[in-house]
Amino acid sequence: MREKITLVCEECLSRNYQTTKNKATTTERLEFKKFCPRCNKYTIHRETK
Repeated sequence: MREKITLVCEECLSRNYQTTKNKATTTERLEFKKFCPRCNKYTIHRETK
């Protein structure tokens, strides 16, 4: 079953994106380089707990 997760910006710590992941196949935390509207640039976004 896929679970909803929230992605948080590493620089300003704002929670900008939500996505889903399969916990059975992906056990580590997700990490994407996405656009942060608050920082106004592309930053690393990581999965929150």
